[in-house]
Amino acid sequence: MNRRRVLEGLAACGMLHALPAWAALDVGDKAPDFSAQGSLAGKPFRFSLGEALKTGPVVLYFYPAAFSTGCTVEANQFAEATDQFKALGASVVGVSHDDLETLHRFSVTECRSKFAVLADTDQSIMKAYDAVLTLKPEYANRVSYVIAPNGTIAYQYTSLNPYKHVSNTMNALKSWKIAQQRT
Repeated sequence: MNRRRVLEGLAACGMLHALPAWAALDVGDKAPDFSAQGSLAGKPFRFSLGEALKTGPVVLYFYPAAFSTGCTVEANQFAEATDQFKALGASVVGVSHDDLETLHRFSVTECRSKFAVLADTDQSIMKAYDAVLTLKPEYANRVSYVIAPNGTIAYQYTSLNPYKHVSNTMNALKSWKIAQQRT
């Protein structure tokens, strides 16, 4: 069933307002370039998407709030998989509305000093990637992207459930890598 039919059915039942928005950026879309302050291993870190893409694909994931249950689970899983992502030539970066002080702690404890987390306190990155949580717009929606080195979206996944973001982005990255080797 396609997305339009699902939305029409939910709208007819009056349930459309209960769902988080799907990510607007689709495979093949140009990823908005950005740079932001963040934390890596508890230290201030300046991230630039353009610079990161020069070294390989980027797994960019948005999460609602540091130290919340689902976000902790997701950060732990990304930390455990970081070496596998690196082996595929990719870097991982998380984005939330949290302030830098909170992210310094989250970076060390939950991200296990394995990858950077960025502060998007003005929500400019979340808005550019259509990753604002519909029901609570002060938070990011749980959205993951794989961005190819040419700056296009290679994969996107939206679900508030934190358990499939790592495996889905890993599988998408592997598929992208195989496709690149064939060309």
